[in-house]
Amino acid sequence: MKSSPTAVTLSSSNRAAWRIPHTLAVLFFLMALALVSTWILPQGRFETTTNERGRSVVVPGTYQVADERVLLMPWDLVTVVPQAMSDAQGIIFFLLIVGGAIRVLQATEAPDAGLAWVLQRLGNRPFCFILVAMALFAAASATLGCATEYIPLTTLLVSLCAALRLDAVAACGIMVGGYCIGYGAALLNPYTIIVAQEVSGLRPTSGLAFRLAMFGPFVAVGVHHVWRYAQRTTLGTNGSEGKNLSSGWLVQSPSKPLRVRDIAIVGMVLGALLAMVWGIPARGWYLTELTAIWLALAIACGWVGRLGVDGTARRFAEGASELASVALMVGFARSIALLLERGQVLHTIVYGLSRPLEELPPIVGALGMLCIQTVINFFIPSGSGQAYATMPIMAPLSDVIGVERQVAVLAFQFGDGFSNVLIPTNIVLMAILGMAGVSYDRWVRFAGPLLIKLTALAAGVLLVAVVTGYK
Repeated sequence: MKSSPTAVTLSSSNRAAWRIPHTLAVLFFLMALALVSTWILPQGRFETTTNERGRSVVVPGTYQVADERVLLMPWDLVTVVPQAMSDAQGIIFFLLIVGGAIRVLQATEAPDAGLAWVLQRLGNRPFCFILVAMALFAAASATLGCATEYIPLTTLLVSLCAALRLDAVAACGIMVGGYCIGYGAALLNPYTIIVAQEVSGLRPTSGLAFRLAMFGPFVAVGVHHVWRYAQRTTLGTNGSEGKNLSSGWLVQSPSKPLRVRDIAIVGMVLGALLAMVWGIPARGWYLTELTAIWLALAIACGWVGRLGVDGTARRFAEGASELASVALMVGFARSIALLLERGQVLHTIVYGLSRPLEELPPIVGALGMLCIQTVINFFIPSGSGQAYATMPIMAPLSDVIGVERQVAVLAFQFGDGFSNVLIPTNIVLMAILGMAGVSYDRWVRFAGPLLIKLTALAAGVLLVAVVTGYK
């Protein structure tokens, strides 16, 4: 999953240049800003109605200033947090269970063995290697929300790339590019898509067919970018930047053989994902049933993976504890929306953002949402935290400017996912670059053009989504 840094320090020649605060600190500052805004901004609200899916949506053109002001006190800044945690308990428990299940799955070593088996059988075919590896990383991130799980695979991937005359930048491009594309073009990501749709009042995993259609083109852009880099440098005759292939990597990270139980575990994961896709529309499953599937998957993987009862429980508890900070971020982010709602300024902010966009085509509003989410991702690199912090505003804003809420979620996942390929607050990116020995300035020269390409394609996809009325 995409983790959030306690703090990220960038350095040049081993000297700290600047420091990013912990995401919880950023969220608390935003909470304080939300409280102050209730004292300053006009208070008011839109009329709401229930749509055909039974969700409450705002009615454009009905904003009215409140007759009486509501005064929130500084004490509300701390009392709102436990109330927000209670409001978001469904998502919080879902994330904790998913974190535990992912940790159990990782402890079985089945994902690592399966990935290594696939990559090593590509032989001396660098293009096939790039294509398959990038698609695998993207698919795992798009469905399971994998991110930090890739960090231990860095040495193995650099080793395999070196054998194919691909340098460390290309290796990082495959891994980081794949994971960021997976988050940006997410299919069933439990940390971003499901959270954002739940906050926006949409059915979890809804709109999957459209996201499946766009997934391939985004992966193709990433593969093309890495392949062109490889052709210009390590595989070409001109250019020396990528020539330093570290043969020392080749003696590291021996892969484990693929066992029958590894195949069985991978099959169970695929079965669980298919069950979620089927159960939500066919049986009306929601967070309770989805959480139960992940819990059952953890138990089954622990048994098949021979972790034992204590081993499975211990790994599950470790995984859940690793998600504790994310759960707190969800609570703090929900607190921002609660303060704005109680202070009657949430709709005021929506109204203020919508005024410049009302006379413009809806696609402009969708692109504006993409830009906002991209900027916010620098300060709130947690996907779940960003969803809870921004979607309470973006969802009603989409109602006002004539854009489907599903499009607002699409803009969120694009802004949250693709920019991770470059932003220094992404601790997964910085850890992978550090393990591969790639300097950040060198990475910027590689990843900057990739981010531009992905953002341009995202803008085109948003245009299609708006025109077709993507729901």
